[in-house]
Amino acid sequence: MQRLGILLSGRGSNFLAIANAIRENRLIGAEIAVVLSNIEDALGLTAAHALNLPAFAIPSAGRKRAEHDAEIIARLHQHRVDLVCLAGYMRIISPAFIAAFPNRILNVHPSLLPAFPGLDAQQQAFDYGAKVAGCTVHFVDEAVDHGVIILQKTVPVNDDDTAETLSARILEQEHIAYTEAIARVLGGNYAIQGRRFLHRNGETNGSRRHT
Repeated sequence: MQRLGILLSGRGSNFLAIANAIRENRLIGAEIAVVLSNIEDALGLTAAHALNLPAFAIPSAGRKRAEHDAEIIARLHQHRVDLVCLAGYMRIISPAFIAAFPNRILNVHPSLLPAFPGLDAQQQAFDYGAKVAGCTVHFVDEAVDHGVIILQKTVPVNDDDTAETLSARILEQEHIAYTEAIARVLGGNYAIQGRRFLHRNGETNGSRRHT
């Protein structure tokens, strides 16, 4: 059984999607070992406690990044975490954190990277006039929203959309994509060549390869 460590800062909707996928046997061979938040009153912690999962606040306010990350790393190791999943974790993590879990930290971002990295990606796409938006699940490296892409899901931008309606539809796809990406990584049936994630069932970055 592979053990997941969830990091969040808010309501934890992606965390709950992962938890539901495990409970409904759509994500096999995984369990949530611990849920951590840098925000003491994050709703995601309340949800984790309701599911009887180990969940702890490790506040980041007023602390040096390296010191805070060291405590997070120690808690993840304490719970024997195999894969770290950032689920609305609003912190840039340190190089030491990345080195502690090489190619074992995932993030989901609400755009089709490399387009619209950073904050308010959905609003960025809407304001830019993009006709297709979506989400990306990727490994985390030392640059923001930059690591190797595992898979992406697309969402059309409708003429009657607002940034809010577009965000809601992208979030639905995030919940699907994150579970699929975790399954691919935990399955181990992949290779990384440069920036390309090669899934050995004949898929690349979530799309069928053409010959």
